[in-house]
Amino acid sequence: MEEKHIYKVIELVGSSTDSVEDAIRMAIRCAGKSLRNLRWFEVVQTRGHIENGEIHHFQVVLKAGFTLEDGDDEDD
Repeated sequence: MEEKHIYKVIELVGSSTDSVEDAIRMAIRCAGKSLRNLRWFEVVQTRGHIENGEIHHFQVVLKAGFTLEDGDDEDD
């Protein structure tokens, strides 16, 4: 069995009212419902939204990589 070392990379934005970590988990969990073979992620940007002087929610921009299956076209 040949191990692939080529990844398709997508960008995700996760959001949570609880924490940065929860925003990451939500983004990966949601992406995992429609994408197979997710292998890694990288946090690109972290930001938050403030309302009435309080943190309202956290947003995290991620790059996520997944391996392509046989027959997948890299130009999709």
